[in-house]
Amino acid sequence: MNVVKINLRNVIFVMMAMLVNNIKEVDMGYESMVSYASANVTPATSNRKHNMYDMCPVGKECSKLSVECLNCDLTTNCVYGATYTTNCTVPDQVDCLGEKVITKQYICRYCYQTDHWEHKCHLKNSCSSVASPPQYYRTNCTVNSDIICLGKRKFMKNLRCNWTAGYRWSTALILSITLGGFGADRFYLGHWQEGIGKLFSFGGLGVWTLIDVMLISMRYLGPADGSLYI
Repeated sequence: MNVVKINLRNVIFVMMAMLVNNIKEVDMGYESMVSYASANVTPATSNRKHNMYDMCPVGKECSKLSVECLNCDLTTNCVYGATYTTNCTVPDQVDCLGEKVITKQYICRYCYQTDHWEHKCHLKNSCSSVASPPQYYRTNCTVNSDIICLGKRKFMKNLRCNWTAGYRWSTALILSITLGGFGADRFYLGHWQEGIGKLFSFGGLGVWTLIDVMLISMRYLGPADGSLYI
């Protein structure tokens, strides 16, 4: 009986020792994994920042650099719409000529609050410009390089669908008046089925031709793809 107790005690002792060793190995593996990850993340972050300044011109006057190539001291504790003066410094990664500290003026506002001529947006044509009610789409916009503003320089914005595919209102009207009886105006605007019907009916014996002239003159009849006249 005593022998069984001693053997059981030895087995428990051996199992505890093995468990402790496994825990130590897991800890060592975790520490090495964390150190490896940190060693690889830090250079990537620094390289990303360095690549951001690689697009800046070399040998240009510092005062003519775009805002993306400068570090400007901005504060959110300002009055919206008021004009402030700030000091912008040139980072060490940027090579330019002249004074490294530049004084600039800016209006207190976030970048998404800039006027439409102060930023450029990615235009889309996957909507109808003549829809009622008007259609809107969400797209990416980027502030112009000479504008100083608060927050991210790239933002999302809702724009009204008002794209054009190059159709001229004057051309469509002239075709409708002169060759409307043969469906030339409908073919020009991309309404192929109506154009064929208009061609074989001789413009609906003149009635369809007159109606299309009125519709195009009032800009009620537009391109079939949903775009606007230019």
